[in-house]
Amino acid sequence: MHIFVTGGSGQTGPAVVAELVAAGHHVTGLARFGTAAARLESLGATPHHGSLDDHDSLRRGAEAADGVLHMAYGGDFSDLDDMMRRDRTAIEALGQPLEHSGKPLVVTSGTLVMPAGRESTEKDEPDTTGIAAFRIAGERACLDFAALGVRASVVRLAPTVHGPEDHGFIPMLVATARRTGVSAYVGDGTNRWPAVHRLDAAVLFRLALEKAPAGSVLHGVAESGVTMKDIAQTIARGLDLPTVSLTPDQAAGHYAGPFMARVYGFDAPVSSAHTRELLGWSPTHPTLLDDLKHGDYLTAPAS
Repeated sequence: MHIFVTGGSGQTGPAVVAELVAAGHHVTGLARFGTAAARLESLGATPHHGSLDDHDSLRRGAEAADGVLHMAYGGDFSDLDDMMRRDRTAIEALGQPLEHSGKPLVVTSGTLVMPAGRESTEKDEPDTTGIAAFRIAGERACLDFAALGVRASVVRLAPTVHGPEDHGFIPMLVATARRTGVSAYVGDGTNRWPAVHRLDAAVLFRLALEKAPAGSVLHGVAESGVTMKDIAQTIARGLDLPTVSLTPDQAAGHYAGPFMARVYGFDAPVSSAHTRELLGWSPTHPTLLDDLKHGDYLTAPAS
C-alpha cells in the first residue's frame, strides 16, 4: 500500500515508518521543515510538504494514498480547545478524500483518555472529564468516518512508549530525580501506568493499517500497568538516589506544576487483550523496567 503518514519524523514515527517500509509499503510523510524531510528520506519515505494547519496539503496527501496514518499532535498546551480543534479539523481533512473507498484511516490517541482506578478495555467508553479528555474529539472525528465507507480505527498508545532516545514522561522523571536528588512517587505509589516498547507499537500501527476492521479501537499496550513506585525505585537504584513518597501538594512543587503531579499520580491500567486477539499482535520487545535498567535512560547525559 501507499501510506500517507503525519508525525513520521517525531519520537514514535520513525519506528513506524521503518516498519511500514520494511513490510513493503510505500510511505509518504508530512514534513514542514528540512530536517523532518531529511529524516523521512533517510528512512526510505518520500516527504510531502505541509503542516497540520494546511488542510489542502493534507487532502492532497490522502487523495494520492491507499491509506492514512495520523500520528502528529501538537500546539499550545495552555490552549487545549485550540489543540482539539486543530487535531479534529486535520483528521476531517485527511478522512474526507477516503470516503466510500474502504481505505484505512488510522488515528493516534492515548490510553489516558480512559477512566481512572480500574483496568479498562477497548470496549469501555473514554472519560469525558478525565485527564486526557482533549484527545477524545480526535477519536470521534476518526470513528465517524467508519459510517462513510472508510476503514477507520483508533490506536490508543500507552503514556510511556519507551525505547532509545525517549523524550517523554519517563525521561522527565529521571531528569527530576537528578535535579532534586530523590526519585519520587505520589502517595503509596501503587498507581499503575501502561507501557509499550516503540518497536512493538510500530508493528501495531502496521497491523491496524493492513487489517483493522472499520470502527476498531485498539490499545497499544504491552504491559497493562507498571506501578509508579516500581518505576521510581528502578530510577533510584540506577542513579544511587533515595526514593521518597510525596503528597499531592508536595508533588505539585516537585514536578513541573500541578498538572504533571496529577499525571504522575494517575492510576490508569488498561487491557490490550481485544487488540491482540483481533490483529494477532504479540509484543516481544523489552519491558519498561528492563529498558530503565539496561537502556539509555539512566546513562544518557543529563539535560
